[in-house]
Amino acid sequence: MFRLPPPSRCRLAIQAGFALFLVWVAVRFHEHVSWAMGQMSAYTPKPGAVEGFLPIAAFMSFKRLLVTGEYDPVHPAGLTIFIAIMLMAWLLRKGFCGHLCPVGLASSLLEKAGRRLGIRRQPGPRLARVLTLPKYIVLGGFVWFIGVRMGAGEIEAFMFAPYNFVADTKMLHFFMSPSTTTLAVVAGLMVGSLVMPFLWCRVLCPYGALLGLLAKVGPTAITRDATSCVGCGRCARACPAGVPVDTSTRVNAAECMGCTECVGACPVTGCLSVRTLRWRLPHWAIGVGCLALLVVLRLVAGHYGLWDATTPPEMLRRFHMMVFGMGG
Repeated sequence: MFRLPPPSRCRLAIQAGFALFLVWVAVRFHEHVSWAMGQMSAYTPKPGAVEGFLPIAAFMSFKRLLVTGEYDPVHPAGLTIFIAIMLMAWLLRKGFCGHLCPVGLASSLLEKAGRRLGIRRQPGPRLARVLTLPKYIVLGGFVWFIGVRMGAGEIEAFMFAPYNFVADTKMLHFFMSPSTTTLAVVAGLMVGSLVMPFLWCRVLCPYGALLGLLAKVGPTAITRDATSCVGCGRCARACPAGVPVDTSTRVNAAECMGCTECVGACPVTGCLSVRTLRWRLPHWAIGVGCLALLVVLRLVAGHYGLWDATTPPEMLRRFHMMVFGMGG
């Protein structure tokens, strides 16, 4: 009889597969940028998935969509991905963070390394709550500045400025030629993540803060059957986000990523389970559901012309030459 692998392996398989897809996206995007910068003569279309790395621009275009009803023509795929990720968070907790986000994959690997080195530590409940404040403060700043202060006209002025057309190329240059300060910060976060699991996600990521708030009002959560629980505490120790699963009936913490590591650690069959309203789901439903939702919205957006930008290639090339000072 076929038996599914445990949650940790299912999650790693989804993370690894999605990471390989992002590697392909990065290669294609590098070829596109090489053409846009005049380094290649053959035109390579930009893979729309790369726009998922522009969440601030997507937040602006989402505000514009709500106000004007008009979809972003410059980075339409970025807006589609933003909407998909918000839907994931509401329907399937922070499944994007736990199964698809590349930073989540890196954090998972560092958490496992810290555990093996014996240096992994979880902060106490009170300290953990204090440590989450920075990301909510940053999120509040974005919501105030973009969601409240900026009008549709100001957003459109930014959206149709030459810089926004090449924002993804700027991002590529940032990753390919990081400054000493950037490398030092990344190194510090990596070392810190060996000690405190998911340091970036739990302390500094405003995207994760937004998704956590959406997850709290969603229908899906890990539930614990108190009558069959033996109080071993394995679920809480397995949780990379430090959520006290062993004392919760319904795990609805904003930090829960839906990774289901707690379900895999529980020694009592059926004590911990994934539930959406009254329906009990298999442990792989969160990860597979997030991936399926992203694919479906990608296909729908492509069908309705809401994935690929309509900017003429030669105009895009001129914007690159203008912003990067290449002349012409």
